Amino acid sequence: MQAGDLSTLLVWAAATAFLVALVAYTVDLARLADNAQRRPADEEAPVPAAVGAGGTTTTLAPRRGGTDSAIAGTASDAAPGRSPRAEGIARSTTYLGIALLFAAIVLRGIAAGRWPTANMYEFTLVGVLVATTVLAVVQRRRVIAFLGVVVMGIATTALVVAIESFYVRADEVRPALQNYWLVLHVGVAIIATGIFTVAFAAAVLQVMRYGRETDRTHLGHSWKRADGVRQAFSGLAVTGPRFRWLEQVPDSRRLEALSFRLNAIAFVLWTLTLIGGAVWAEDAWGRYWNWDPKEVGTFVAWVVYAAYLHARTTRGWSGRKAAYFVFAGYACVIANFTVVNLAIKGLHSYAF
Repeated sequence: MQAGDLSTLLVWAAATAFLVALVAYTVDLARLADNAQRRPADEEAPVPAAVGAGGTTTTLAPRRGGTDSAIAGTASDAAPGRSPRAEGIARSTTYLGIALLFAAIVLRGIAAGRWPTANMYEFTLVGVLVATTVLAVVQRRRVIAFLGVVVMGIATTALVVAIESFYVRADEVRPALQNYWLVLHVGVAIIATGIFTVAFAAAVLQVMRYGRETDRTHLGHSWKRADGVRQAFSGLAVTGPRFRWLEQVPDSRRLEALSFRLNAIAFVLWTLTLIGGAVWAEDAWGRYWNWDPKEVGTFVAWVVYAAYLHARTTRGWSGRKAAYFVFAGYACVIANFTVVNLAIKGLHSYAF
C-alpha cells in the first residue's frame, strides 16, 4: 500500500475516532442535562443556620450552580451528574484521533513530496488537527462537554466532507506554489482557522450561559407577527429547566475571557496571513494587492475580528454584543474557505 492510500485510510480512522468522541461528549452532556433537570431542589439546598443560643435549624439558601467550583474545583465537584466513563472515552478518542490524523498528514506529505497544505483537502486536514489539539489543551483540566460536542461535530463533518468532496491524489503542486511561502502563508492561516473554531464554540456557550445568568432570552418577549413561532420554540429557552445544566459550566465572564484569548492569538496569526500573502503576491504577480476574491475575503474577516478586539478592549463591549462579532468573524472565515474557493473564480482558484 502506498503512502497516499494509507494516509486516506488514517483520515477515515481519525474521523471515526472523532465521531466516537462526539458521541461520548453528547452522552456526557445529556447525562448532565438529565440529572440537572431532575434536581430542581438544588437551587434551594438546605443550609444549617444557628437559632437562639444553642439550637440549629435548617433554612433554604439559593444555590445557583457553583460557577467558581466549575472552574477551580475537581471535575466531580464542578459537574455533579456527569458521566465519568463518557468523559474518559471522549478524552481517549480525542487523543487517538489527533494521533491518527497527524500520522495521515505526515504520510500525505511524504506521498506528495512537499508540505501538505496546497489544496482544500490538505487545508481541512491540518485545520481539523489544530482545532482538536487546541480543544484538548483547553480541556486538559476540566471537560466541558458542550465545547467537545461543537468542536468534534465540526471536525467530524469537515473530515468527511474533505474526503468526499475535496480529495485529490497526492502530487506535486504547480510551479507558482513551489515556494516556502506555501508553508508560511498557508500554514499560519490554517493554524488561525483552527483556533478560531474553538473560540467560536466558547462564544456559543458564553451566549447561552449569559442568557441563563441574566434570565434573558429572545424567546421571552413577543415577536409580534411571528409570535406563534416564538411560542412553538419557547421550550428551548435557555432560561428553562432543560438548560439547568448551564449552571454547571464556567460563568459567562470566564467563557468570554477564554474566547477572547483564543481570538486574540488567532487574530495575530490572521494578520500575519494577510501580510505574508501580500509579500508572496508581490513576488509572484508583481503587486502586493490585486483585489482577488480570496484577498478580499481574508481582509473582511480581519476587519470583523479587528472590530471585535477593538470593541472589547477599548469600548468595553462584552456579553452578547461581543460574541456576535465572533459569530460574524467565524462565518467570514468559513465562507472565505468554502464559497470563495468553490463558487468564485480568482487568482487563488488554481490552488484548489
